[in-house]
Amino acid sequence: MIGIDLGSNTIRIVKIDCKTGQKLAEFEKIVRTADKLVQTKVISEDAIQRIIDAIKEAKKKIDFNDKIKAVATQALRIAKNKDMVIQKIKEQTGVEFQIISPEEEATFTAFAVENCLEKKCEIDAKSFFLVDIGGGSTELIIKHKEQIISKSFPIGIVTFTQKYKTPDAIKYAVRKEARKFKEFIDFAFSAYKKPKIFTASSGTPTSIAALKKGLNYNTYNPEIVNCTKITPDDLDFWLDKLMKMEMKKREELVGVGRGDLIFTGIYIYKEIFRLTKYEECVVCDDGVREGAAISGCKEN
Repeated sequence: MIGIDLGSNTIRIVKIDCKTGQKLAEFEKIVRTADKLVQTKVISEDAIQRIIDAIKEAKKKIDFNDKIKAVATQALRIAKNKDMVIQKIKEQTGVEFQIISPEEEATFTAFAVENCLEKKCEIDAKSFFLVDIGGGSTELIIKHKEQIISKSFPIGIVTFTQKYKTPDAIKYAVRKEARKFKEFIDFAFSAYKKPKIFTASSGTPTSIAALKKGLNYNTYNPEIVNCTKITPDDLDFWLDKLMKMEMKKREELVGVGRGDLIFTGIYIYKEIFRLTKYEECVVCDDGVREGAAISGCKEN
């Protein structure tokens, strides 16, 4: 089964064996789906072409002769030209994307992270608080036994970076908008009791985890990144270090197309730490693509 997650910044593809759950192959590419979306309300022709090119590149590395569950999230949810985008990608690649709701996105992410925590980190994952910081939105998720409670906020690293431009303006906007997180966090922690485990999926947490482990974008290894613990001090350290670098050096560490976005991600991450008062966060590389693949296996 192949699971594909078309996010607002990155396309992530994984092939898994449904019987064993083992990953057979994976692929990731920054495509900046939401580039200029804030201003234009549409997915640009350049972004559509980057997505198509990325899928064609993935096909050279992964055998696509399998069942495919391809999902798209916030950027496609809000784009006025979503139908045209899906049709064009299908015509040129054979892959048909399904736009999923924030609730479905949260469920897929929770599936994948629970699997990561249990099998890779050997952590009892009956209950956890999960954050997924995306390009167009941030999802806050509580898993409590068999229940998944989530809320999606239109606070994303691509959209906020392009809307507010400078680090100071972004920092102020994130602090202001993240007040909306507090209502959900307070409700969830009172209704379901604050979980002991704080965990995170998505590009910002995994990038910081990779840097903490001495990796960069080119040497990134999900097996090393999985289960890494991040603290607020780690975020402060890397925010300061990355801010002092020139863009080229920064992109060597976090990836071309991410150099201007990583600050926004760190600001969002810091706010969640501040509001929840957790002291550490367990990072999992697995996310929507793995959840989509697991879901696809269950359907077949």
